[in-house]
Amino acid sequence: MKLEFLTAAALAFALAAVSSGCGKSDPSDKPEPPKPAEASDPNTVTFDNGDLSFAAVIVTDPDCAHGELSVESVQGNNMLKFTDDLSVPQQGKVQKIEIHPAPLIGQENLGKVRRIEFDLYADATAENYENMDGELVQVPGTISCGGGTVTAAKNSKGEDQWYDFAEFSGGEYNFDFSGPVHGEFKFLLAASGQCWDADMEDANFLIMRWGVENDSNLYIDNIVFYDADGNSIPLVSE
Repeated sequence: MKLEFLTAAALAFALAAVSSGCGKSDPSDKPEPPKPAEASDPNTVTFDNGDLSFAAVIVTDPDCAHGELSVESVQGNNMLKFTDDLSVPQQGKVQKIEIHPAPLIGQENLGKVRRIEFDLYADATAENYENMDGELVQVPGTISCGGGTVTAAKNSKGEDQWYDFAEFSGGEYNFDFSGPVHGEFKFLLAASGQCWDADMEDANFLIMRWGVENDSNLYIDNIVFYDADGNSIPLVSE
């Protein structure tokens, strides 16, 4: 009887210990808040000087989001911020930012550009995103983006030819501000003349975000222009 009692007591203690352990959450399981990416190239447009004169909001189409540009600090890191005024319905809306490279790298260097890289972020300003548990939370959700530009090549009508860059995407489902979503735009058809040249009067490219899933703003940082050899092109203004 005594042995049976001790065995039962030991079993009960072991079960209690397991139950107690299951009730505790491991701090390492909790996601860490995302941090802005640091500039890794000396020729990076960081917005640290507060200049945003080379950027503009595009509102020419009915689906374009309306709002204002500013330079804002996020965790001590300056970024270009597009504040969406939310006047355009979320369904079908596209946030479009236009960047003019000539003031950044010089008119004479436009024809050297073969690749553009940058970091993009999104925030959420309301608890309107429904997660998998059916809860409304303040997160940006899916971040789907792309872009395009006109090139020095002409179409059959003599107009500057439009060039689509590859799409890129990311997401944030735990916090109200996302981590960096890295964008990379390439002139894959540069050999056929579909790229910029020094004679273009208004070379620019669009950064676009669509499929917005919550009340949200857009942020851009760390723009770098690369040549055909993969070298970053020096900035004339930063």
